[in-house]
Amino acid sequence: MTAIQQEITQLLLKWSKGDADALERLIPIVYPELRRMARRYMGRENSQHTLQTSALINEAYLKLIDQQAVEWQDRAHFFAAAAQVMRRILIDHARRYRYEKRGAGARRIAIDDVAIIADERASEFVALDAALVALTNLDARKGRIVELRFFGGLTVEETAEVLKLSPITIKREWRTARAWLYREISGENVTVDSKL
Repeated sequence: MTAIQQEITQLLLKWSKGDADALERLIPIVYPELRRMARRYMGRENSQHTLQTSALINEAYLKLIDQQAVEWQDRAHFFAAAAQVMRRILIDHARRYRYEKRGAGARRIAIDDVAIIADERASEFVALDAALVALTNLDARKGRIVELRFFGGLTVEETAEVLKLSPITIKREWRTARAWLYREISGENVTVDSKL
């Protein structure tokens, strides 16, 4: 663990115990990483997307610092929570857009096509979310891996750290989860892990 990672972990632990000064010192350290995560999400977007990167960062940041009851374990735990918060914000935005502009009626899409979440693709993003919810109901760990890797942009090693698993396990379950999601969204018959 690098010195910065250790510092973030220590500040998170202090903040969890009620140290307001720790939060003040934490903000400038984690904000660039939150910005990087948000840019990665928004980089997949159409330039006319109605949600801007700064709005995603700010909304996620406000939700994260409002979680005072959370006992942060470490840096990876915090950024995993950030990934989850950003995913929820984007899904809520897509749902609002779909209902306001498109009506109900999401259509099925291929998992590879969902990397870009433009306004005209809000229904597709909602379909991915529904498939991810179904996967999580069948296998919570695989659902969490998809959330951390796809939505959070965490590496295999970071995901392994968050979930306390080996990188090999993460790679194997990530492959299986992607195949399951592809099958669920596209309707095509794809061979997946027998556990699902």
